[in-house]
Amino acid sequence: MTEWARGNEMLRRREHGEMGGTMRLGAYPAKLKPGSRAAELYGTTEVRERHRHRYEVNVHYRQQLEATGLVFSGMSPDDVLPEVVEYPDHPWFVGVQYHPEYMSKPFAPHPLFAGFIEAAVKKARLA
Repeated sequence: MTEWARGNEMLRRREHGEMGGTMRLGAYPAKLKPGSRAAELYGTTEVRERHRHRYEVNVHYRQQLEATGLVFSGMSPDDVLPEVVEYPDHPWFVGVQYHPEYMSKPFAPHPLFAGFIEAAVKKARLA
């Protein structure tokens, strides 16, 4: 993608420009909200997870999203970048900005995958 619109303004990516050149790559820390599903699954309020992306959640919409019940349950240490969101009243709604599959193994699943399977089994038994 080399160009896109922002409102009435056309933005264009140039070879030596900064647009699109902000990839977060590697392990980054995140603070988890105490009592959140993520914190319960990890068993801690501080994690370090692997990233490989150029996109971030726009925190300017945080208040609007929180008004719908979405919880920003994991943030970067400086509280600028959302890392984990969840809907507490949903059987399983956890979204992450990183790649838990990079830290998962068949006999040692990532805590988020184990939690997802547990929630699916519980929901299936209720149906």
